[in-house]
Amino acid sequence: MRSIILLSLVLAVAPAWAQKPAAYPAKGQTSEQQAQDDAACAAWARQDTGIDPAVQTASTSATTGPQGERVAGAVRGAAAGAVIGEVHNGDSSDGAAIGATAGVLAGGRAARRNQAARAQQAQATQSSAHATYWRAWGACMAGKGYSVR
Repeated sequence: MRSIILLSLVLAVAPAWAQKPAAYPAKGQTSEQQAQDDAACAAWARQDTGIDPAVQTASTSATTGPQGERVAGAVRGAAAGAVIGEVHNGDSSDGAAIGATAGVLAGGRAARRNQAARAQQAQATQSSAHATYWRAWGACMAGKGYSVR
């Protein structure tokens, strides 16, 4: 599961990196000058924003992973199953076992939904950070006489 999350975050970096705006020389700058200006603006944007698009900035909070949600689901299911089993046939142990099993399954579904939501939030946060970086880079390049799109 963690490798899937890691892979999705790595794949999330590629589109963010691809969002680099194009800078066109508006004042006859040479390609060498453009490369120097690009590097200078990249360094300035990293310093100004504290963001480096080459470094993965998003992280997932795996501390409350699926195990806690499954255990909580099992406890809730066992409690509900015990009550139902006691009412239905006077034996709460069968109902508790069935309820615990159902609770583990429900907790697993909740864990997957929560993990997906955390991964989506991390991707949105990273995308926003990259956009901030590229705006700073674009402002610098525009200041050096480039048309940035």
